[in-house]
Amino acid sequence: MPTAKKDFQTPGVIFQPATTRGMQQGINTVLNAVAPTLGPLPRFVAIERIAMRDSMPERLDSGGTIARRIIQIQGRDADVGAMFIRNVLYTLQEKIGDGTATAGVLFQSIFNESLHYLSAGGSAMRLRYFLDEAVPLIQSELDRMTMRLKGKKQLSGLAATITNDSELANYLGEIFDIIGEYGRLELRNGRTRAIEREYIEGIFWEDGVHSREMIFDKTEMRTNFEDPYIVISDIEVKEPEEIVPLLELAVKHDIKNILMICNGFSDRALGLVLLKPNLERVKICAVKTPEIAMTERIGALEDIAVMTGGQLLSSTAGDTFTSIQFEHLGRARRAWATSDNFGIVGGKGNARKLREHIATLRKGFASLEDAEDRKKVLKRLGKLMGGAATLWIGDSTPNAVEARKELAERAAEAMRGAIRDGVVPGGGVALLNCAALLRQSIPGMTDPDQIAAYRILTRALEAPMRTLIRNGGGDLDEIMAEIKQAGPGYGYDVVKREVVKMSDAQIFDVVSVVKEALYAAINGASLALTTDVIIHRKNPPESLATTS
Repeated sequence: MPTAKKDFQTPGVIFQPATTRGMQQGINTVLNAVAPTLGPLPRFVAIERIAMRDSMPERLDSGGTIARRIIQIQGRDADVGAMFIRNVLYTLQEKIGDGTATAGVLFQSIFNESLHYLSAGGSAMRLRYFLDEAVPLIQSELDRMTMRLKGKKQLSGLAATITNDSELANYLGEIFDIIGEYGRLELRNGRTRAIEREYIEGIFWEDGVHSREMIFDKTEMRTNFEDPYIVISDIEVKEPEEIVPLLELAVKHDIKNILMICNGFSDRALGLVLLKPNLERVKICAVKTPEIAMTERIGALEDIAVMTGGQLLSSTAGDTFTSIQFEHLGRARRAWATSDNFGIVGGKGNARKLREHIATLRKGFASLEDAEDRKKVLKRLGKLMGGAATLWIGDSTPNAVEARKELAERAAEAMRGAIRDGVVPGGGVALLNCAALLRQSIPGMTDPDQIAAYRILTRALEAPMRTLIRNGGGDLDEIMAEIKQAGPGYGYDVVKREVVKMSDAQIFDVVSVVKEALYAAINGASLALTTDVIIHRKNPPESLATTS
């Protein structure tokens, strides 16, 4: 007789109270790994490398990265909770770059405390309503505490609270004092063990000359043009005849230097512009059209056009160089090009149009949710508004360099937010002050679910400071009592191991990060609390690794 086919199990459908038990186990598993990373003296989480099991494990102190590395945990019900909180933390990291450990600590306190109330007969939906209701009240109190940072000293102080690396913090403070909120910062592997920085005048793109023959300074391997005219296009020059109208235009208007942005430049056309009689009249340096993706390329060319006062000649619109006119050309104080980059200094476009263009980009940046889209617009704003700096990160080993670079990247993102949105007292003090506000509201309430929600949030808002103290090895009860006796604005300096006024000690948190972490924690916990059923797949896809 033929062998009967194996009958697959019916997909599991899990109801309460097993749903809550499973999700709580998974959520706490992940958050117990994240909580030790909160603060300037974090404990690290070691994660085994999947591809190289004999290599040293990763040592991480980023809550979002740690959560992302957890691909699966044991127990299918628990794994649902783990993947839920993993998504909350990693989404937050993608959006603002920081605040994941704070969000995790807040989430864990809210979720666990709420489950105690629900097990005593409370209503999950009404509790969720009142938890969400408190968010605007807390955020309004954070707005009231917000202050602006000024100068290198305060910016370095903020960087120090994020990195606990005085050398790195001092460089970041100096750089952002110069380049501002939208300035361009490149982080590169250092050439020595030390940290170095380099400032670049004007705006540059990572695309160089089409041919080394157009590099006219052979000593420095660089072309430098004073008072150049700029051709802005994504057109490919294939035949010498296509370049003749530009040469004639240059002779007619006595133009000596042209930076020509184009998508290609043939050897035959190159031979024409490099003829000695033509070089004596005008020097043309053709550079590659910046960016690869079409939308980003058009955006870069539009920015150059507005900045220099020129007009974009687009291949998709059917434009060619045969019909080029003098008004198509942009102007700049200086331009330069190498084999790898080209730059423009002092564009001579219409100042009012440039301000309007920047305002449009800033409005678009503020409305974007996708992290990659925000980075792209930020890159454009950085070129148009701020300066440009390169920070060379050095350390004793390649792993140490990579860890320091990641730390610098997180700090840089937070510092942009601080300049843009302001800061609040750090070290959990701002949230502790909000807890006091909620506590004062409770006596006037009559709804038991509302009272429960505000009490839960009051305890949760103290959790970040308590976790910071524990992570720093302090006596929790003694320090908390000292802080409450000292009054509003005081907190614990984990590094110096003393209670101080946060603003005097230059210990700040970025208000936008605190707000987003708070919202992610409350909204995420509310969703988890109102999840009643788990449905498992019949054949779940295999994960790359497990962690228990």
